[in-house]
Amino acid sequence: MARTLAMIMAGGKGTRLTPLTSYRAKPAVPFGGRYRIIDFVLSNFINSGYHRIKVLTQYMSSSLITHLNRNWHLGGGLDQYIDPVPAQMRRGEHWYVGTADSVYQNLNLIQDDHAEHVAVFGGDHIYKIAVDQMEACHAELDADLTIAAYPATKEEASAFGVIEVDTTGRITGFQEKPSPAEARTIPGRPDTCLVSMGNYFFKRKVLEELLIRDSEDPTSTHDFGKDIIPRMVREGFKVFIYDFSTNRVPGESVDAEPYWRDVGTIDSFFDANMDLRAVLPAFNLYNRKWPIRTAMYNLPPAKFVLAGKQREYGQVIDSLVCEGTIVSGAVLLNVVAGTDCYFHRFASIENSVMLGQIRVGRSCWLRNVLADHNVSIADGTTIGYHPDQDRQRFPFVSPRGMIVLPKGTHVPAEGPIEVPEDMVFMLQQDPAVSDILKARPESFVSVQRHSNDAVRAV
Repeated sequence: MARTLAMIMAGGKGTRLTPLTSYRAKPAVPFGGRYRIIDFVLSNFINSGYHRIKVLTQYMSSSLITHLNRNWHLGGGLDQYIDPVPAQMRRGEHWYVGTADSVYQNLNLIQDDHAEHVAVFGGDHIYKIAVDQMEACHAELDADLTIAAYPATKEEASAFGVIEVDTTGRITGFQEKPSPAEARTIPGRPDTCLVSMGNYFFKRKVLEELLIRDSEDPTSTHDFGKDIIPRMVREGFKVFIYDFSTNRVPGESVDAEPYWRDVGTIDSFFDANMDLRAVLPAFNLYNRKWPIRTAMYNLPPAKFVLAGKQREYGQVIDSLVCEGTIVSGAVLLNVVAGTDCYFHRFASIENSVMLGQIRVGRSCWLRNVLADHNVSIADGTTIGYHPDQDRQRFPFVSPRGMIVLPKGTHVPAEGPIEVPEDMVFMLQQDPAVSDILKARPESFVSVQRHSNDAVRAV
């Protein structure tokens, strides 16, 4: 299995996760205080013994490639690598037009490798999987394609490929992102569908044949879910599911439930972050046998300072706090605080995610805030306690009411937020949010500084 080639698809834009993805690829989005989303799939492969990995990038890939180059090294050796592969237009003067096309345009990497099997996994989900167990199932079945599958509600299934199987686990039908009304459910479970996790094992020769045929089909959208998988099912290829619920990750408790989150929207991203700080987390970061690898930060330990005799301040409850962060007489309740944050005296932060380098001033009251890197919040600011007023004041509010602060934003106690000019430019260029800015010009002002500049004192 160490000879198996792994290809991680990490070129997606993540439109539903804007403004976090207005200037970076979704796999590069910070997660869980000190990680990036890409770290989870890479850790799964490394922990499972796979050391031959190609990461296919495209959209806004600079920070993703920097993260990989600086932090993901396998100790040398010709047969051990994690290689970022930018889109190269090897097979046509166009960018990737679908998931299958992204692999097809890098077909030379597969042909040069001569591996028996090829793993094609997504790079933008949060989960643990012992990859070798899935490949063992693929080999035992002598399958042309094996798809990791997971149960989901009919409403959730509309964002995924829905699978129909026979009693042996062979796939007999496949629907790509059907409506909830049309989604085919699991027999005996009328509200539940079996969905594709977007993680595949192919026989190499079969994959090569199918990608070449698909490239020559003018009617194809060149997508695995829309084109390749349905064609394989129609033409009688041996296509099976791998039941994700049967996977057993070393070091996990015997009764641990499998965990997989798409984090494709602001609200699902927020919920997955909150999962990490639970008393008994559904996703356990503390399994020493299955470490999640990431950047090593040259920062001091987190520091917690009480505010004199007023012991009701200086508390941190059910929260994750990362390196370099100082909690100076503030209260954190249900918070994920990234690296190098500072929470000043008498501030109260509740049910919030701070991605890193955040400054929160004295006597702030914050609830339901998702702050990107380098955000500062002025003394006495209140956010999250008056939903109607917040929707009027802040341009980016999720359907469930999470207030999202773009990178480098300064929030004064009153009035419009201040957004660095480089971020304003990126947001205005992003079709997913540009209309919001046009409709709400009074909610922000562009300021002459860069979003990477040192965060201002508050």
